[in-house]
Amino acid sequence: MNYETTMSGTLNGQVLQDNRDRNQRRIRIAAIIVAILVIAGAAYYFFGSSGSAAPADADKSGQAQTVTVVAPGRDTVVRAINATGTLAARREIPVGVVGEGGRVLQVYVDAGDWVSQGDVLVSVDRSVQTQQAAALEAQIGVARADLQLAQNELDRAMQLVERGFISKADVDRKTATRDATRARVNVANAQLAETRARNARLDVRAPVSGYVLERNVETGQTVSAGSGILFRIAKDGQLELQAKLSEDDLAQVAVGIPATVTPVGTERVFNGNIWQISPMIDTQSRQGMARVALPFDKALRPGGFASVEIKSGAMTAPVLPESAVQTGREGSFVYIVGKNNKVQQRPVKVGSVTANGLIIEQGLDGTERVVLYAGGFLNPDETINPKLLKKQ
Repeated sequence: MNYETTMSGTLNGQVLQDNRDRNQRRIRIAAIIVAILVIAGAAYYFFGSSGSAAPADADKSGQAQTVTVVAPGRDTVVRAINATGTLAARREIPVGVVGEGGRVLQVYVDAGDWVSQGDVLVSVDRSVQTQQAAALEAQIGVARADLQLAQNELDRAMQLVERGFISKADVDRKTATRDATRARVNVANAQLAETRARNARLDVRAPVSGYVLERNVETGQTVSAGSGILFRIAKDGQLELQAKLSEDDLAQVAVGIPATVTPVGTERVFNGNIWQISPMIDTQSRQGMARVALPFDKALRPGGFASVEIKSGAMTAPVLPESAVQTGREGSFVYIVGKNNKVQQRPVKVGSVTANGLIIEQGLDGTERVVLYAGGFLNPDETINPKLLKKQ
């Protein structure tokens, strides 16, 4: 019994070992087959496909690939300059305290209101100044009474001098007294006028008609000449866009040229024109300011940003689709077809974008055959089979 059990265990162990050996051989064989397939596929990819594709391409297109080209010619286009700038009042008037100031009794306007020249913006307490004016009025009354008395005495002296009761010297003294009293009346009148003028200046008034942009004063506040700016007013509501342009663009614009302005956050377009060009160039940014006059509209908020397109006049130049222009380390360039249908790289200066494409300001005269598509896949001096596309 023990012998049979031992033999059975031995046989079973041998069977398991044989199965493990067969599985390992199968795994090694499968791994070898996979490796062979991978190597064969790589060899086909690198050698077989390229070798078979070359004859196919050669049969299909001859010895060179067919590339679409175009002769752009020269078109008359409107040169447009695109820039961004800041919206502002064309003439911003700061308003502060002109007189001696005091406690604010009432503020009559707020930001966003329209005012006319001379309108009262702020009234200031004038109780003390009113009493001072009343005192001066009383002094004028006293001076006038003294003048009347001096005049009467002079008149009586003139009657008595003819009879010899008064000397001529007495008449001269009374005349001088009358003249001095009249002068005191004039001084009192001038002092009263000055006080009234000062009192009138206690009220802050609008120096110009326009649109109130900013208010910096409240009722009960004490104001004086050192209180700073209380209001900012856009004179007549006139606005502008302050656009910074490069030296090249600034040389292309002039006063009166039309422009379209689109504020950030809206699709509304406002028409304006350049009313002033900065006579100086900033030494740091190498830019100058072009100011575009705009009509008043509440959608135009001073201090906000806007984009502007300035029509800088018509010019005659080649126009190419964007697909024909490439960009490299040294700037923009195109491929043109030269002798023997070999492509050559030609640097160009690209202008503004139009509905028909890019304006080529320098580098082409319009008679060249320019590669329209697939320029990024070509190399200089590569031979192609050009297919000319006629312009519509």
